[in-house]
Amino acid sequence: MSEKPTVLILGGCGFIGRNLLTYLLDNELTQEIRIADKTPPQMAWLNEEQTRAFESDKVEFCSANLINAASVRLAFAPHPTTGRSWDVVINCAAETRSNQDDSVYKEGILKLSLNCANEAATQRVKRYVELSSGCVNSSDKAPLKEDCKLEPWTGVAKQKLKVEKELSGINDLSYTVVRLPIVYGIGDKRYLMPRIIIAAIYKYLNETMKLLWNDAMRLNTVHVSDVCAAIWQLSQSPKTNGQVYNIVDDSASTQGSISNLLVDIFNINVDYFGIVMSSLTKLYPTDTVGEINDKHMAPWAEICQRNGIENTPLTPYLDEEQLHHKHLYLDNTKLKDFGYVLQQPRLTRDLLMEMIDDYAKQQLFPKSLTL
Repeated sequence: MSEKPTVLILGGCGFIGRNLLTYLLDNELTQEIRIADKTPPQMAWLNEEQTRAFESDKVEFCSANLINAASVRLAFAPHPTTGRSWDVVINCAAETRSNQDDSVYKEGILKLSLNCANEAATQRVKRYVELSSGCVNSSDKAPLKEDCKLEPWTGVAKQKLKVEKELSGINDLSYTVVRLPIVYGIGDKRYLMPRIIIAAIYKYLNETMKLLWNDAMRLNTVHVSDVCAAIWQLSQSPKTNGQVYNIVDDSASTQGSISNLLVDIFNINVDYFGIVMSSLTKLYPTDTVGEINDKHMAPWAEICQRNGIENTPLTPYLDEEQLHHKHLYLDNTKLKDFGYVLQQPRLTRDLLMEMIDDYAKQQLFPKSLTL
């Protein structure tokens, strides 16, 4: 029987990285795992299960700033005890905050990823997996396949697509790229969680939640468990070398379908400003996002205080990019043709409640809003 592979997860303390770690351990898929991240696990807001995963004998943490080439070499160094090198390298590391300067994204995405990919090629790893963005174009008519015309609309996606292009030119690199839509699940702070928090705030205010644009805006989703399982299966197949895959569920999620679940959870009403009225916000986008955040931030602080929450990483704060009228609509046919079967094919109320309950258990989300 062949030995199980060794795995290096870059950016492993983040949302997807921590879930990938628990997936690999729970399914006993690996022999050794190294997590490389500039944020230590003790400061990453891990829940109990995730904390136990990081304490596993199979897991080693390496502090690393992957923008620095010397730090990358340290992250890729052989295991200190066994001397084994890394078979599979999964890059979850990136600057993902919205509305940053191009220079921040170039360094935190393009430079970082190419540092890691070049080192992977030098080390002759069996497979390097790059997490990329699904914000490659805006389509509301038909889901976009991997070979669609590329017109990225976010700062992150623009640099991620540059990374994709560069990977194909690196000699001796066996790689796979996965493009992701809105990823949700336990540990999410930036994707669906702000929408959940905003809906909870309108329950507290006893007001109708009124959103920009309309209910038809495409906002495709995928559960983090499917991201992890699909990444692993793709990394183990020679057929996926040099390929790009969309990892997306079958929900065909829209702003309306997501909001309807939140209406059910928090017993609120929802309405939309519509295309014409919302288009006026393009004239003063900074003012618009400022007004929206002012509306939400003060009540959120008040709710947290009333529930005895002194510190939480959760916030209803929205960036300008999150308010654009852009459709995120991806085709998962290629992933299914590869043979992957979705574990969570549809976004459901129960899956959203898992996220809320996990944060409430950690006293990071107000329990009064879950009653």
